[in-house]
Formats: sequence, structure tokens, C-alpha cells
Amino acid sequence: MENFKVIVTGGSHGIGKATALEFAARGAHVLITGRNMGPLDEVASQHKNITALAADSADPSSAELIISNAISLWGKLDILVNNAGAGAILPLEDATEKQITDIFSINIVASSLLARAAIPHLKASKGAIVNVSSAIGSKPSAGLSHYGASKAALDYLTRAWALELAPEIRVNAVAPGPTESGALTGMMGLSKEQAQAVIEQEKAIIPLKQRGTPKDISRWILMLSDPASTWVTGQIIGIDGGFSL
Repeated sequence: MENFKVIVTGGSHGIGKATALEFAARGAHVLITGRNMGPLDEVASQHKNITALAADSADPSSAELIISNAISLWGKLDILVNNAGAGAILPLEDATEKQITDIFSINIVASSLLARAAIPHLKASKGAIVNVSSAIGSKPSAGLSHYGASKAALDYLTRAWALELAPEIRVNAVAPGPTESGALTGMMGLSKEQAQAVIEQEKAIIPLKQRGTPKDISRWILMLSDPASTWVTGQIIGIDGGFSL
């Protein structure tokens, strides 16, 4: 992947951080985005091929900002990784319009707008889009109905875009299961004690009896981005230790 030009949204931690570092280690140039420059700069400091950009995916104008920055940097784009995501423990009886909208605005609207803005550049490079979905998109879970619905929708978009954008652009997704990415205490808003209880519950029901790591996911993102995978499109690759079975 020498000299590939890559965008990774949500690149300051977890799966996004691992993906950016792995791309950079293989010679790619990576633009990572997120809301806060501090964590982004920390990731960028770990490899000379990583550039950080503060861009809030919840803001519809961020799509053009991200793409224009990438093209200004490199003049081309090979890979878009839609990794930025939103979620919450949200039982239906407690759900508000804002909470529901916030989840879909990032997981669906932001991913769609960014993919749309990237189309002409990815067509020129015969590039690829990799969406980061979730095992919850196909495995119903109480309290995660809107998060899961947004990821199920992202799976559908992945397949539909693969048809729309072929043969110039390949579109695939990874669907991680429970992963040690900090999402429970971050995105999901649990306390450390609550998160630890969930972790133990998940380990008990995962057939392989362990949660994944960001690198377990990032290696598959790179595999789907690799030119060796040029006959793979429209696929949702579950990486979950058997969790979704």
C-alpha cells in the first residue's frame, strides 16, 4: 500500500487509531479526523505519514472540508474509511428525538455525505470505501435498538453503494463484535463498573471467550482496501469471535 492516500474518520482512538497506524506503517499517507485536536495530534505524532484534521462528523459541512483537505494534501484519494460512529444505551421508553437523530446523523448521514464527496476522487483512483458497521446491526440487543438499526442501515448502504459505484469503486464493511476500544465508557456512557460488568457478560457469551482488539479489526480494513481484494465488493465481514452466531 505504498503511497496510498487514505482518510480515516474517528481516527483518534480505538479502531480508527489502529487502522491509521497500520496504514501508515505500510507506507500509506493518512488523514485522520475527529472532534478534538489533542488526541488526534497524539496519534499523528506516532508516525510521520499521519496528518490530523479537526472535523466534527455531526456537522454536514465536514464532508467537503475533509475531502478538500485530503485533495489539497495529496491531489488524490485511494481509500475512505467511514469509522466515526455514535451510539448510546437507549431503551425505547427513554429515547428522545435528539438522541435518535444524533445516532443517525453520524452513522448514516455523515457516512453518506462523505462517501458522496469522495466519489469523483475514488473513481479516478479505482479506490475503495470501507464502512465500519457492528455485529449489533444483525444481532438484536435490548437497549441498543437505534444504534443497531443505524448499523443495519449502514450494511444496506454498503451493499447498495457497491452496486451503484461498480466497477470503479469497491465498497465493503467490517462488522466488529465487542472490542476493547473504550466505547463502553466513551460513546456508550457507562461507568467503569458498569463497563466491566458488560465486558464479563460479553466474554461469557462469545464462543471464543474473548473480546476483540482494535488490531483484530484494523487488519481486515486493510485487507479490504488492498489491491489484492479487487474482486471483493458489497460484503459485510463479521469480526466478532462468533458473537453474532
